[in-house]
Amino acid sequence: MSEPSSAPSAPADSAAPENDFLAPDAGQRPSGPTPSQSRFQVDLVSEAAGASEEKSASSENSAADGDSGAGGEEAKGRFRVVNFADPNGSGSGASPEAVPPEGLQNGDTVMSETSLHSSTGGQHHYHYDTHTNTYYLRTFGHNTIDAVPKIDFYRQTAAPLGEKLVRPTLSELHDGLEKEPFEDGFPNGDELTPAEEAAAKEAAEPKGVVKFGWIKGVLVRCMLNIWGVMLFIRMTWIVGQAGIALACVIVGMATVVTTITGLSTSAIATNGFVRGGGAYYLISRSLGPEFGGSIGLIFAFANAVAVAMYVVGFAETVVELLRGADALMTDDINDIRIIGTITVIVLLGISVAGMEWEAKAQIFLLVVLVTAIVNYFIGSFISVESKKPSGFFGYDGEIMWENMGPDFRDETFFSVFAIFFPAATGILAGANISGDLADPQMAIPRGTLLAILITGIVYLGVAVSTGSCIVRDASGNPNDTISTANCTGASCKFGFDFSSCKSQKTCRYGLHYDFQVMSLVSGFSPIISAGIFSATLSSALASLVSAPKVFQALCKDNIYPYIGIFAKGYGKNNEPLRGYILTFGIALAFILIAELNTIAPIISNFFLASYALINFSVFHASLANSPGWRPSFKYYNMWVSLAGAVLCCVVMFVINWAAALLTNVIVMALYIYVSHKKPDVNWGSSTQALTYQQALTHTLHLSAVEDHVKNFRPQCLVMTGYPNSRPALLDLVHTFTKNVGLMICGHVRMQGYRKPNFKDLAADQSRYQRWLMRNETKAFYTPVFAEDLRQGSQYLLQAAGLGRLRPNTLVLGFKNDWRDGDMMNVETYINMIHDAFDFQYGAVILRLQEGLDVSHIQGQDELLSSQEKSSGAKDVIVSIDTSKDSDCDSSKPSSKTTSLQNSPAVQKDDDEDGKATTQPLLKKDKKSPTVPLNVSDQRLLEASQQFQQKQGKGTVDVWWLFDDGGLTLLIPYLLTNKKRWKDCKIRVFIGGKINRIDHDRRAMATLLSKFRIDFSDITVLGDINTKPKKEHVATFEEMVEPYRLKEDNMELEAAERLKNSEPWRITDNELELYRAKTNRQIRLNELLKEHSSTANLIVMSLPLARKGAVSSALYMAWLEVLSKDLPPILLVRGNHQSVLTFYS
Repeated sequence: MSEPSSAPSAPADSAAPENDFLAPDAGQRPSGPTPSQSRFQVDLVSEAAGASEEKSASSENSAADGDSGAGGEEAKGRFRVVNFADPNGSGSGASPEAVPPEGLQNGDTVMSETSLHSSTGGQHHYHYDTHTNTYYLRTFGHNTIDAVPKIDFYRQTAAPLGEKLVRPTLSELHDGLEKEPFEDGFPNGDELTPAEEAAAKEAAEPKGVVKFGWIKGVLVRCMLNIWGVMLFIRMTWIVGQAGIALACVIVGMATVVTTITGLSTSAIATNGFVRGGGAYYLISRSLGPEFGGSIGLIFAFANAVAVAMYVVGFAETVVELLRGADALMTDDINDIRIIGTITVIVLLGISVAGMEWEAKAQIFLLVVLVTAIVNYFIGSFISVESKKPSGFFGYDGEIMWENMGPDFRDETFFSVFAIFFPAATGILAGANISGDLADPQMAIPRGTLLAILITGIVYLGVAVSTGSCIVRDASGNPNDTISTANCTGASCKFGFDFSSCKSQKTCRYGLHYDFQVMSLVSGFSPIISAGIFSATLSSALASLVSAPKVFQALCKDNIYPYIGIFAKGYGKNNEPLRGYILTFGIALAFILIAELNTIAPIISNFFLASYALINFSVFHASLANSPGWRPSFKYYNMWVSLAGAVLCCVVMFVINWAAALLTNVIVMALYIYVSHKKPDVNWGSSTQALTYQQALTHTLHLSAVEDHVKNFRPQCLVMTGYPNSRPALLDLVHTFTKNVGLMICGHVRMQGYRKPNFKDLAADQSRYQRWLMRNETKAFYTPVFAEDLRQGSQYLLQAAGLGRLRPNTLVLGFKNDWRDGDMMNVETYINMIHDAFDFQYGAVILRLQEGLDVSHIQGQDELLSSQEKSSGAKDVIVSIDTSKDSDCDSSKPSSKTTSLQNSPAVQKDDDEDGKATTQPLLKKDKKSPTVPLNVSDQRLLEASQQFQQKQGKGTVDVWWLFDDGGLTLLIPYLLTNKKRWKDCKIRVFIGGKINRIDHDRRAMATLLSKFRIDFSDITVLGDINTKPKKEHVATFEEMVEPYRLKEDNMELEAAERLKNSEPWRITDNELELYRAKTNRQIRLNELLKEHSSTANLIVMSLPLARKGAVSSALYMAWLEVLSKDLPPILLVRGNHQSVLTFYS
């Protein structure tokens, strides 16, 4: 390769000379690779300047040995090694630009996984390349750790087909080199768990594992399963009833259904790597765990019962032979049980012996079956005189023409079709052992479709053949020759007249009556019996293998409780021995019942339900238009697959409508159960993709329509900080937005002097969103980094939401601690309200006297502990130690972390809605002593949960003093429509004049009735403009005294300078100018205490302050004096656009 440019490169791309950790002593280099490399090709970069050619040559030899040991793939690419600085600083040629020694020009470095860290106490670290054998290597003539595309980067952990490697992260390539790259030994700092290592090792050692190709694994199994006993003992009867033409139509219809399903199966099977589990795996990974889990359970059960069906069919045939030889052991039913039990034990032994033995048995059975079919066709060309009385005359045009049309006797077309269709099933026999196929993506389409073609042709051939050489009615009596000239029928041509037995219904032979007619026609009849045995036993064996494999895959996914014990596999092939025993038990139970006529239609419907969902999966995935839906099998069509799904459902009801209803009920019941359980899996299903597409489409459609007042919804941006920090604020807003409007939990993360960690931000976003979902809170968590709270809130006000799904109301907590901290925080807080109005938002402020923020009481880890345990995360959460009554999150992480042991004691209870709530611990923790809560914290905890409880009979008092468009009235209405608040009555308070109280009350009552809002009382406050009590005014003056500018007592220039540096200060002029407004707030507080001191919630118009004219300290003082010493109060101000209308 060419020399790299001498121009300086980015820190991530070049090796700085001072990075002496890149050059450990050559003597520490291990000599060769270990066989179980996982995730990385681990290589030591240990060539120092001046390394001898002998060492280089030995390195080459070691590398070559390593390549041959690890596989030929690794030996394909050779890269030149770049030398690095000697730790001792010797040699000037150790810079990255230096030319390596000659011996290293074309050599690979040594591959090894031993000694992850040096033995010198960690002074030297070995570093790992995620591509080919070096950490820094020349890619396109440039020193870089950037990896070129490679399949191993795209594998899942412990993938069966190879080892997973981890490409360098974006941070490793993009961020500055503040620390040693990959200092933890792995580029992402995430070492394999012992279980992952074991799985990777097991996957990397395929010795002795039996994998089948498409012929032995799929084609043979599908043909054996499709060619059932129907071929020999029912096909001729179907031709007798339906005639050749309609029999071909019946076979064709069944083949159409199975072919469409085969095409759909092929499409799903070629859309990515297929693991074991067959139909369950295909459906669950396409449609999700709900459909997959429901189908997987009934499909495994259907296969288990199908074993009993086929074994009983075999036993019945054997019992008939025993009866013919007069060799019955007891009676018919008990003989069937005895023979069936012995048979299923033998089959179990073959299965447990391993897939290789089972495959050999299948090959033998296929040879027998094919021999029987060939034997029949050979016999059909040999006309024997002794067989003519039984209706077999050889091929003849008249016989064919006579049998061409239907002759239904006590049957209909659909009843005959229902009898035949189960003979066409079995197309998933190959897919069911997908985990044992060498290449499922190639084997399943090729084997399944070819099996459907071959078996379909054979079924059609048998239908045409039997209809062309056998008459429908025959007596079997050689003396039934032509006695009169009135003989009609094809048999007359051959000198036989069967009209008498036909009219008297005493015929025992012919297509209509003799189920064993293929034995009659065949060249050697015992071979047909062997064929029947082969057909039943092969189908039973295939089902006996399929059921445990599907069930094992279902158990591994942990969708249903208490069945995980069956997930364990044994031996080199991971055989589900426990599943075999369970399947054997189910099959044995149904064999002992020996009455399978009622269960057989249900089993057929279970299989058909699976086929229907496979077809629907392809339609659904195509409809979702997900970029991940890229089957390499192209011969499918979404609409054909949909037609196949509909056909399967129709056939279910044609076969047996009662069984079809029962199947649907079972599937839906299991679907509802799995949906309710919500298994913690994410398989990238088409349901997920379609949900996204529909959400995107509807959001775009919504954006094309202008807002209308009738469709107004409060869409709230709630400044909660961490969502679990202010439960009262979260609960109250969620109550009136749930299923009504959008709710976004905004969180401003102030970076301060530290560099923002966007990776942590993304992790928190995902983590707290899961927390909201677990607590059934329908909201979105949106954190942002910003210099200060106001800047962050501006980001959120401008950018939160999407299209019409954007917030229109800003919700804040009241800043209870505004007098205790830096007044610039108050300036920021008030400016956030001004910004909301500037962006045409409404503003809502919630005040509880006890406060809102509980994060200083409980660590974030305590609130998230239950969720994180269930999801397996091991993150350490830093407790947020902000002031407890802060309005919204100005969170600066505290210097100390709060762990589960030393956090103040809280515990979780479940309230009526099943949400996790926070309760003080009254009993001692086993691990650490309980920290007692002080009185104020106890009250704060109780207050923070008050909106999670049913409110009971009380009032919501609405003080609608100013018309803001109706938001002040709409929020209480939405609240009282909810279950928790439905017993609360709305009381409305308005301002008015003493001499117009009745008029104002009637006017408001009329308006509320037009708005269709129920209320219990309207109070007109005639004394709203009365001056407040002097002691209350004096208290207000005393409160604002520290925040006054007092410009009259200083020079003008000094006053201006102080006002500029502390803009929150109240000027004397301002205080005097707004004296009336100040008195109104004080007076309103007196009225609130008089009228609403017992209300469950007060909703009141938020007073406005003109921006730039009223200082933040004065405005904050107004809000303080207005809302102090009251029940929970919600200060509301809409954006003065109508949100209520009385027009239809």
